[in-house]
Amino acid sequence: MEKQKLRRDLSMITMVSLAAGAVIGGWLAEAPYWFSLTGAGAAWIFPVLAALLIPVGLAFGELMAVLPFSSSVDVWSCNAFGHKAGWATQWLMFLVQVVEPPMMAFIFITAINFFIPIPENMVTIVAIGMVCVWYILSNFRISLTGVLANIFFYSMILISLFVAFRFFTSGSWSFANISNNGGWFPQGGRGLFVALAVFSLKFIGFEMTPTLIEEMKFPVKDVWKVVMAALFVPAILYCIVVLALGGMAPWGELAGMSMPEPELINKIGLPAFIGILAIISGILHALTTLMGFWVSSARVLYGAAQLNQLPKQLMALNRYGQPMYSNIAVLLFSIFFCFFTGDNWVQYIYAVSCVAAGLVYMIVCIDAIVLRKKHPEWKRPFVAPGGNLMFGIGILTSAWITIGSCLEMPIGGYIALGIYLAIGLVVFIAMDALRKSHPDEYALITLTPDDVGKV
Repeated sequence: MEKQKLRRDLSMITMVSLAAGAVIGGWLAEAPYWFSLTGAGAAWIFPVLAALLIPVGLAFGELMAVLPFSSSVDVWSCNAFGHKAGWATQWLMFLVQVVEPPMMAFIFITAINFFIPIPENMVTIVAIGMVCVWYILSNFRISLTGVLANIFFYSMILISLFVAFRFFTSGSWSFANISNNGGWFPQGGRGLFVALAVFSLKFIGFEMTPTLIEEMKFPVKDVWKVVMAALFVPAILYCIVVLALGGMAPWGELAGMSMPEPELINKIGLPAFIGILAIISGILHALTTLMGFWVSSARVLYGAAQLNQLPKQLMALNRYGQPMYSNIAVLLFSIFFCFFTGDNWVQYIYAVSCVAAGLVYMIVCIDAIVLRKKHPEWKRPFVAPGGNLMFGIGILTSAWITIGSCLEMPIGGYIALGIYLAIGLVVFIAMDALRKSHPDEYALITLTPDDVGKV
């Protein structure tokens, strides 16, 4: 029987939609948190963060080109430091990806609340219902996800820019709302430091790119371009939106709102359809992010199974070429995080995601340095410019993200993170026992460039 393989259905345009769409989260509900941390200065933090993350993105680009496997960070760390390091990195990577669908479900609910109030005791149930609906859709061909991503992504970009334009030209936008209320950074140095760390969540998504590399139909040497687009398209959009909001009201007022865009539209008397468009855009943000991260989460599990670090069943594909049991696992973890999220869901998921992401980014930059030294003979279709100095900057940026996120993480985040890491340890021990009883079937695999096209 011919070995099942993932389908190569994703073009570069579709990958930009998926990666950048996954990065662009819903400021519809998150903007109050942005303003509470650092006011309108967030507009400048986002482009700065995109620039600081360039070294990390280039590390991903180089490693994707030399080792283009769905197992991505796992394969890279296995080659650099061995299988224990590979598994640990992959488990953190899975956390970064799988925690996002529940967050998007809560953003979706925030938007729906504008039309249909949802009782507080039903919010978690509705969020779980939403991830269950996407679980069903995730089992169809990846090309369906790609088509939806293209439609949703470009629609939300146009709608978001239109709403921002209407704010700037409303007659109510005033720079005094920024300058007379503490200036760009009203919370001072601490707010700036924490924001530079936790706002990195708004760029989480670019690291999902390598998990889909076995489903791309364009050269691996060009995948770094997808990563750069996933950093700078959102950075420019975030900057425009924050400036548009910041001039509409003092930062403290914006921080106290539930959904600033529709609330401001009602306050100043703009046509109601603009508020509806803002909410539709917020829903599209949530959907594109949920789609991208769900697909990536399933591929992270699929990739670990490729290396015999997880049961082979997680590689099983349905007739549409989707990893069916991996999708079930993503569903179960999404439900777990829905229960743990609680009322303070924005701050909670921001911090948990960024702690894990910062560690993954740091490890990948170190992998890139080590593999250049260990395997200079490997063909590298794309070589990141700047050498090890560039990767060193990436390591420092990643450390900053991790430390700042730890400072912001509430106690519930530490509890959930501890449980998640304990689950990872249990899985590792269980797989080690399975390997001892089935040494041939579950022998650990280290993929190299020689394996490209063979797995």
